[in-house]
Amino acid sequence: MKVALFIPCYIDLIYPKVGIATLELLERLGIEVTVPLQQTCCGQPMANEGDQKHSIRTETQFCENFKDLNFDYIVGPAGSCVKHVKLHMDAIPQTETVTEIRHKTIELVEFLHDVLKIEEFPWADFQHTVAIHNSCSSIRGLHIASRFEWQEPYFNKTEDLLKKVSGVKVETIDRPQECCGFGGTFCVTDEAVSAKMGQDKVADYTRHQVEYVVSPDMSCLMHQEGIAKREKSDLKFVHIAQVLNNGPF
Repeated sequence: MKVALFIPCYIDLIYPKVGIATLELLERLGIEVTVPLQQTCCGQPMANEGDQKHSIRTETQFCENFKDLNFDYIVGPAGSCVKHVKLHMDAIPQTETVTEIRHKTIELVEFLHDVLKIEEFPWADFQHTVAIHNSCSSIRGLHIASRFEWQEPYFNKTEDLLKKVSGVKVETIDRPQECCGFGGTFCVTDEAVSAKMGQDKVADYTRHQVEYVVSPDMSCLMHQEGIAKREKSDLKFVHIAQVLNNGPF
């Protein structure tokens, strides 16, 4: 199988180890991976603010990088960015190529769980108690876990994958599906509310004696990690690709 690797801009700039872990993990699983080197932003921040004018440039650039459709999927380790491409990337004309790019784009957990159906990660060992944070975009947009407000039968694809790693103990916090308060530009426009929501999440982890918070979305973890550091908490935050690949940390 051939895939193109979509590394969101903030991962490239702030969390490069997540990009490395994702690439290494896919290659461990026998996937032929192409990494378009000119990719930048998918356009989500501008689109979230209703700035279609500037979304056009980034969405056009995204499609220029992935227009070579000689691969099966475009895999990205970020639920919110993948959700934008799949559900909201409509500032540009919806040509046949654009439509196919959007259709082929898939989030990493979905790809491993639903497409590859991975049953084991024999190289991985993570002897820690973890809590899972699935982002609002991943839950409500991509449906990688059941939505509690819909009263659906329980499922959690992130949890399914983590439980295949030796040593991992998954701790369920009191309010696992509650928003952490990041919300992209929301944390700038409503910083007091955003900070309080993040503090509530950190307190929930602390009550349950969690060592690591694991998520498919580093954007949410960036927000929560900032709050934890300000509170001098010992909590650590890692992307699920780092756990499944056994590093780099």
